[in-house]
Amino acid sequence: MEIPILPKDVQNYIEANLNTDLHSLLLKKSPFPEVSMQEIVQQIKGKQVAQKKFPFLLKEGIVFPPQLNLEQSSSDKTALYKSKILKGKKFIDLTSGFGIDAYYLSQNFEDITLVEQNPELLQIVQHNWSILDKKATFINIKLEDFLVENKESFDVIYLDPARRDNNKNKVFLLEDLSPNILEIQDKLLSISKQVVIKLSPLIDLKYLVSVLKNVVQIHIIAVKNDVKEIVVFLSNENSDKIKCNCINLDSGESDFQFCFGDEENAHAEFSEPERFIHFPNNTILKAGIFNLISDKFKLKKLHPNTHIYSSEIRINDFPGRIFEMEAIESKQIKKKQQFNIISKNYPLKPEEIKKKHSLKDGGNDYLIFTQSKKGKIILKSV
Repeated sequence: MEIPILPKDVQNYIEANLNTDLHSLLLKKSPFPEVSMQEIVQQIKGKQVAQKKFPFLLKEGIVFPPQLNLEQSSSDKTALYKSKILKGKKFIDLTSGFGIDAYYLSQNFEDITLVEQNPELLQIVQHNWSILDKKATFINIKLEDFLVENKESFDVIYLDPARRDNNKNKVFLLEDLSPNILEIQDKLLSISKQVVIKLSPLIDLKYLVSVLKNVVQIHIIAVKNDVKEIVVFLSNENSDKIKCNCINLDSGESDFQFCFGDEENAHAEFSEPERFIHFPNNTILKAGIFNLISDKFKLKKLHPNTHIYSSEIRINDFPGRIFEMEAIESKQIKKKQQFNIISKNYPLKPEEIKKKHSLKDGGNDYLIFTQSKKGKIILKSV
């Protein structure tokens, strides 16, 4: 495959400009007649993204795709997590994109197929996999056409549908994605034991369960408390309950498992703040299991609309942050002190609180402005 940016002199120029302002670089004329400055900048952006998102690709000869493909690619952390729960003989990624998920998820499979309708993108992935010494069958075809022509069955089908419409606006409903998952779900389940779909972290879980067939698992995956993706597992095997996993990678926090529908049967206790304050991480908040968390960990909520929990003892396996706190009066806050300010179910935002009390931001101490059933309260870390 001929890739104009691969010659040594072009690669050296890219490396030398990794920290150059890209806007100013785009205004310059490319020093290479066969490579545009836009192509050079695309590679620089790719390397910059790879440093944080998938550093395993920082190797000589790796080629990066346009920005949009980089954005939708999973990080190596989320892809590695998914790879640990999938195995079998035959794996196919029907929307391979830049191939990050496929690279990791296929590690426990013998036979790997990547389907991608964009020929240039598939060529890039095929080239990169040769650099990484990884083998697969690469098929340049529209997913819908592949499903019509295909005669094979697979142990796992993986999809990461495009979440942009024709005007490049973000979309979230399954019927608006490309491909339309609702139209092809029956076909997918007819040729695979398991179908795994990566979706936007903004998708509503109740909606998801209401429109998808044969859902057996849902994984809410965050990295350092930033929810990155919702991964749904479909299977033809009968399952009475949908298992849900809340995972906060790189946090040191425990995972939390529950079954979809458990929240409806759970009941929360309420109290004024006790010694230890427990903040659920964002995977728990995304799952909406506010009463279940109270029930499972024997924690008391402060208020129906305040998703903060307290107890007299520290619950070490709690999926979130834990503070030892005490309630204080507003007049006890001295000006110019330094605090990390948290505002939950409170009329003022952190910036407004900081201005009102003339506080500095940061440090090791925390102030929590929130509400209990009795009204507004302020908590200070001990």
